[in-house]
Parts: sequence; structure tokens; C-alpha cells
Amino acid sequence: MKTTAGSLEKGEFVELNGDPFQITKIDHNFRGRGQANLKIKLKNVQSGNTVEKTYGPSNTVERIDVDAIEMQFLYKDNANLTFMNEQTYEQYEISTESVGDLGNYFKEGQAVYILVLDGKALSVRPPNTVRLEVIEAHDAVRGDTAAGAKKMVTLETGVKVNVPLFIKKGEVIVINPETGEYMERA
Repeated sequence: MKTTAGSLEKGEFVELNGDPFQITKIDHNFRGRGQANLKIKLKNVQSGNTVEKTYGPSNTVERIDVDAIEMQFLYKDNANLTFMNEQTYEQYEISTESVGDLGNYFKEGQAVYILVLDGKALSVRPPNTVRLEVIEAHDAVRGDTAAGAKKMVTLETGVKVNVPLFIKKGEVIVINPETGEYMERA
């Protein structure tokens, strides 16, 4: 449905040149006596590319309704991540290329939200945090006590992250999947 650019909000979805985009940032630029402009940062939901567009508040754009459906992560192969809708048992595939590094933080059976448009899975809405077990960690060496010292560990999904020196093998830690940063012990 068509709407004015001035009524758009962060997180909404719009269509540009036939592709679905999610609004990631909106800046209102006011100019002296003139009309305000909106500088909108958009992320292509399918490819992950970002673009910036400038609109006047009365310009029209095509807003689209994208459903966020909770699904279960099943498995990852070379080209795709596979998810299942637990109500209908339908399976959806999303390319690992469009998901990027997020795919490294999902473990089998984990619940995530999939963005679906017209029956086609577009992208994954990652959880704010994920809990993963450390399967490989080197012991801290005496003398490695510099402020904020970190070490590299391997998590159960195979991804490597930097964590504080006190984290040991077998511990469960909380990670932000969007940034890949350690947050706390679970």
C-alpha cells in the first residue's frame, strides 16, 4: 500500500524497484525555511545490501507487509539454512549468502523468526542473544592479566569468538549474534 515517506518508521518494510527493503535508520534533516528531508537507510532483505535514499515528507513509497513467523532451525548445508514452521511443518530455505555470519550462531532445534513475504522466506530476524557452549578453549597463562585481555574460543556451532580469559571449556556463554560479541556467562 502506498504511504508517505514522512509516516515511515524504523523496522518497517518497503518495496524499491521490485525488491523488499527494511528501514534500518531514518534521519530528519531540517533546512532553515525549506521543507525537511528524510534520509532513509534501507537494507535489501534478500541480498543484505544497504542503500541510502532521500525523500521529502510528502513523497510516496510502497509499504509492504512482511510476516515474522517463529520457526525451528533444522540444519545448514553449503548453500542454505533450512527452517521448519512448527504449526504447518512446511520447510523454508534461506541462502547462507543472504544470512551472512548469522547462520554460524544457530544450533539445531533453536527457535528463530523468519521474515516471509507471499509464502517465500526472505530473511532471518536473529534473537538478541544466543546461548552456546564452549567446546575448545586454551587455558589462561599466568601473566596474561592485561586489562581487558581476551582469548579465542570455539563454540558448539564451530564459530570462533573472543571472550575474557576466565572462560573455560564446557561453559555456556551468551553471545550477540549480530555483532558476534561475548556478553556474559549463561
